[in-house]
Amino acid sequence: MTFKGVGLHTGKMCTLTVQPAEANHGYKFQRIDLEGHPIVKACTKNVISTFRCTSLSQSGVVINTTEHILAALYAAGVDNALIQLDAQEVPIIDGSALAFTKGIEEVGTTELEADRRFFKVRKNISYTDKENNVEMLLVPLKEDEFRLTVMVDYNSPVLGTQHARLEKLSDFTKEIAPSRTFVFMKELKELADKGLIKGGDVGNAIVLAERPYSKTELQSIADTMGRKELGVVEDEAGVVSTSPLHFSNEPARHKLLDILGDIALTGCYIYGHVLAARPGHEANVEFAKALDKQILELEDLPDLRTDKDSILDVNQISKLLPHRYPFLLVDRILEMDDQSITGVKNVTMNEPFFQGHFPDNPVMPGVLQVEAMAQVGGVFALSNVEDPEFWSTYFLKIDEVRFKQKVMPGDSIVFHLKLISPIRRGLVHMQGKGYVRGTLVSQAILLAQVIKDRAPAEK
Repeated sequence: MTFKGVGLHTGKMCTLTVQPAEANHGYKFQRIDLEGHPIVKACTKNVISTFRCTSLSQSGVVINTTEHILAALYAAGVDNALIQLDAQEVPIIDGSALAFTKGIEEVGTTELEADRRFFKVRKNISYTDKENNVEMLLVPLKEDEFRLTVMVDYNSPVLGTQHARLEKLSDFTKEIAPSRTFVFMKELKELADKGLIKGGDVGNAIVLAERPYSKTELQSIADTMGRKELGVVEDEAGVVSTSPLHFSNEPARHKLLDILGDIALTGCYIYGHVLAARPGHEANVEFAKALDKQILELEDLPDLRTDKDSILDVNQISKLLPHRYPFLLVDRILEMDDQSITGVKNVTMNEPFFQGHFPDNPVMPGVLQVEAMAQVGGVFALSNVEDPEFWSTYFLKIDEVRFKQKVMPGDSIVFHLKLISPIRRGLVHMQGKGYVRGTLVSQAILLAQVIKDRAPAEK
């Protein structure tokens, strides 16, 4: 998949080719015009500038205007790609991501065996820039989906306040990709003086004028940009490009496109709803860095929500475990797959152990937290045998037990256990962690054995 065009800011012609890449490669740019064909990884730590575009650098090698191609790849579900360039800047094409998106659709994608990297937000993640009045927030969604809502307000009579929304990534091609970059007429001379927009014209950007400009003023701006003319309409305010808007809120949609391209720098597909007010590349990248930090800290964190339906209730649990009052310490099983299980113990003041532990300061004993954790693991183990009522699990070893925080009446402990090694000869080796309101309260490594106590009666 190859594209040719001029760089918006450098003004130099460039050929971009997207090559498929192996699993866990991520997004990487390669400068094939330089000796050794150096590679620049697309990640937040390699961002060197966010002025009017997102620029990356690694070992002195620079890539400009990365956001449009990254947004197209991310929205298309492409996790791994080698993006080859024979110049410093990604071609701007028409100022949108539509050409890239259509190119991906035409050549198609290949599914790899490795799992896609996901991050499901469990709690709000926010970024605020008070000086520029920017607010960005990522909030959890009950569904495993991604949404993005943007509000832009430039205090401009031309642009005004605009909103844009992406309900799902599959809508990107139709709803967002055609949205072009935009610039105010009053900014053109300043940007040109800074050596930027050398490749900009009315064919690859929307030009907005907040007042009528005379022929003389337009020619002065054109001279600064090294052009014979700008190709815009004089004595008019509003959209003065020769090409009309693709959408009435096209600038807001393009801001949404930019956010998606900058979030792609995390290398992770996000489950959650991003809400952004007055965003720009600087805020986008800082927000992506905040996401990176949370992903690193919480990537292995299970889904700790307790507001979802149980897959096993206490009556079904009682058919698997031999424990009964007052020693049945699992109330619900929320999730279970072939490697892990998540269960809940609701702690109330009616627990019998609170009579003596302690009368005036009720605290759930740590040993009982470990027992509850082990019972959740027991449900996992006994779910893998026939006639589980004739089997029992017995502790063999408990290692690396830690208690981080007191558990009190009114708390709900969410236990998540995952296999450390496959179950062999009835040995179940699991890492267990308990959480209260998203905070780790206890953890342990448990080794137990599943033993058949008796055979079922013959029918």
